[in-house]
Amino acid sequence: MAEMTSYERVMTVLRREEPDRVPHFEWLISRNVREALCPGCKTHNEFAAKMDHDVILVSPDFKKEQVAEDRFLTEWGYTVEYGAEEHGVEVESPIATMDDLQSYTPPDLHAPGRYDSIEKAVAEWKGKKAIGCHLNDVFSIPRYLMGMENLLMATACDTDLVSGLVRLSIDMNCEMVKEVAKRGVDFVWTGDDYAYTSGPLMSPDQFRELFYPGLCEVSAAFAAQGLPFVKHTDGDLWKILDMIIDSGISCLDPIDPISNMDIAEVKAKYGDRVAVKGNVDCAETLTFGTVEQVVEETKEALRKGMPGGGYICSSSNSIHSAVNPELYKAMCDTIREFGVYPMKI
Repeated sequence: MAEMTSYERVMTVLRREEPDRVPHFEWLISRNVREALCPGCKTHNEFAAKMDHDVILVSPDFKKEQVAEDRFLTEWGYTVEYGAEEHGVEVESPIATMDDLQSYTPPDLHAPGRYDSIEKAVAEWKGKKAIGCHLNDVFSIPRYLMGMENLLMATACDTDLVSGLVRLSIDMNCEMVKEVAKRGVDFVWTGDDYAYTSGPLMSPDQFRELFYPGLCEVSAAFAAQGLPFVKHTDGDLWKILDMIIDSGISCLDPIDPISNMDIAEVKAKYGDRVAVKGNVDCAETLTFGTVEQVVEETKEALRKGMPGGGYICSSSNSIHSAVNPELYKAMCDTIREFGVYPMKI
């Protein structure tokens, strides 16, 4: 098979077809890992380019103001705290009641400069790397605006408030996808997590009532712009996975093995409808394992994910700060050596 560009490779996989080789990229790579492998790389995308990843990641530009040493007030009105990881955690949120929601003013999606980073990345990488844009679907924005604990309590005792927040998230993201599509991104991904290692964060009935209809609406809005939809959600999803697949997503990520998510089982059941991404354990193997263990686990993920195409090999979540850089490199090297079509592994 002729060698593809990264763009061609990723888009082929998202159509559930066989590329020349299995693509690789990560949603998040901790700065300490980036610095160990590519000293001087200042950004995720600079690192991705030097490591020959297949995707450049972008998002709309929202401002944040530093209010303490490790805390930032976002343009959305919630305060996020950063520790060792690249991704912060909301610690103060603006909405607790329906009155708060009714008086809440979200950011202006058409403010000057809102899509500058996207335009810059498209100008540099269009047609060479696949350009993935981070938006949200139905859970993260409600979580940021209420806080996780309060949101989960509200799913049981204030469903009108939850529904209002979900509606806000739907409307904002359905509008943003029009803007990012006009600027030339290639696919959308959302990181709204619905589960933890032992099951969903809410009951299947709550998910079906409060979140599933909105997920379908957002998925349809992405599709209407011609953009494949890569859905990231951690945890054991089996109790709600039919709904996630039925919503119309294009690819499921990260299929975490420590959360009872076997990629072979997922692909056997849903591989004719969605591509799959992930499955190399970042909690244990990429953090505490040996090079030999990483090589074998990566090869096993390739054996399960590659047949018939439609597979992106990556970690089971992200390359967080505790991941051993040497082990992450071993995974990347194994993907490049053994993730070649036609399959020989």
